Amino acid sequence: MSAGIRIVVIDGMGGGIGAALVEKIRDRLAGEAQKAELIALGANSGATEHMLKAGAQRGASGENAVIVSAGLADYILGPIGIILPNSMMGEISPAMAQAVLEAGAERILLPLENHFFIAGMETRPLAKLIDDAVARLFEQLKKR
Repeated sequence: MSAGIRIVVIDGMGGGIGAALVEKIRDRLAGEAQKAELIALGANSGATEHMLKAGAQRGASGENAVIVSAGLADYILGPIGIILPNSMMGEISPAMAQAVLEAGAERILLPLENHFFIAGMETRPLAKLIDDAVARLFEQLKKR
């Protein structure tokens, strides 16, 4: 893994999913020879705080933070709602969703089926989805 890699985790609401992702990523990064920067972006300050407590090195909150920082990321992880305008009870603005979709980063999204159904997707426990997302991230990091 090369230096200077930015891993961004985006979440809203209470930040629980983002915090679980951050914790798993942080634990896996501890065993790596070179480090990556782990950044928490919350749609609100509570989500950001939860992810910072889980081990993110830096964090920021709100629409502009997501818009600016998504463009700097190498990898973006979070629930699928981060690409859906007005999701998470309206916390994800259309501009935030667009910024995540237009980012040059690889997006690794958790297919949570809140308010919609993703055909062909097997319903799996959240913990398994988080494990799969983190495994995908580290598979990609090894290719760098």
